[in-house]
Amino acid sequence: MELPSTKPYLLRAIWEWCCDNGLTPHIAVTVDSRTRVPREFVRDGQIVLNVGPDATNKLQIGNELVEFQARFGGIARELSVPVGQITAIYARENGAGMSFELEDGAAPGAGNVSGLGAATVEPPDEPPEPPRPEAGRPKLQRIK
Repeated sequence: MELPSTKPYLLRAIWEWCCDNGLTPHIAVTVDSRTRVPREFVRDGQIVLNVGPDATNKLQIGNELVEFQARFGGIARELSVPVGQITAIYARENGAGMSFELEDGAAPGAGNVSGLGAATVEPPDEPPEPPRPEAGRPKLQRIK
């Protein structure tokens, strides 16, 4: 019998830790064809999303999907991110959090992220900041 992944449980735990300590949780996502995010904000096949309670509505961190509503340029959008595509969850203020490997054999930038068109959209009300690691990946930091 194959045990379920620990990843959604870790995502929920770190999200709760961030919120309990007045920090802003962000997720780094590698976008594929199953990922429903505003494509105009995807850079190099990735997007960083603020998933804090002040930035989201109806947030559900499920075992398969992270689903919520968020505003981009004042327009409410429905977002859906497969848990397997989340590569990190961390606090914006100090970078504390956890990084993950891609699941389901997904490759970075996999899926169709082309066809963005020439639509001009205002940047998000509070643009997400990318992770601040030295080697381009979120830094794992022990939380005491």
